[in-house]
Amino acid sequence: MNNFNDSSFYINQFLNLDLTWNTGIGFGLLSFDNNIYYNSISILIAAVIFLLIYLSLKTDIYEKIIFSLIIGGAFGNLYDRLTFRAVPDFIDLHYGEFHWFTFNVADIFITLGIIAYILKGSTSSN
Repeated sequence: MNNFNDSSFYINQFLNLDLTWNTGIGFGLLSFDNNIYYNSISILIAAVIFLLIYLSLKTDIYEKIIFSLIIGGAFGNLYDRLTFRAVPDFIDLHYGEFHWFTFNVADIFITLGIIAYILKGSTSSN
């Protein structure tokens, strides 16, 4: 049975598409109505993106790919922050009544990049 309303679409027992607008960073942390905080966080995100671009220029091909995943996801979310003043999160994973934080495709790329970076670091130190 598919239920559809203004912002929610039932896919199956584990996945819904449910649009929420996130004014904070990951998992809704640091959500503020104050423009100074919102703009400061946006500037900090942009600075981190530029730092990652700089670091990626000085790394091997594998780290370039990893950094590109993180940069691409972060830039996508930054674009939404600047364009819509919030990031649209819409992927709702759940099991029964437990719902993971709603996220978007850019968050998937950021997460995959961070996991790959951690795994690369743990294998290179052995």
